[in-house]
Amino acid sequence: TVTLQLEFVLHAAPDRVWNVVGDPGRTDWVPGVASCEFDGSVRRFVMQGAGRLSERILLRDAARRRLEYTVIESRPPLTSHHAAIQVDAHPEGALLRWETAVEPAAVEPFIRASMEGAIARLRQVLDAASS
Repeated sequence: TVTLQLEFVLHAAPDRVWNVVGDPGRTDWVPGVASCEFDGSVRRFVMQGAGRLSERILLRDAARRRLEYTVIESRPPLTSHHAAIQVDAHPEGALLRWETAVEPAAVEPFIRASMEGAIARLRQVLDAASS
């Protein structure tokens, strides 16, 4: 299992960041999403160029601003996957910590690129909302 631990400082209040990343049905900050359905426990994506992806929401704690999820359907299938997003206060706004443990290790570059792409898009979403 490979574990990625990425941290990003965002120039927005923690609650504003959480309102985006803590809403499992919201995908405007995730690049490549053609469509998404969320039934309250599982979100099912259709990703441009990657097909179907399903994630089970394991924890959504608004008081702690923490979301945990696991991929339950992907192509190619993952042996294991667990991710957590944590949003905390930071002197410049918010600190977003995103940790993903995934197997097989060969998908690490793809997962890292996806996480970094999502944060770049999140910055755009937050900037657009503040202007």
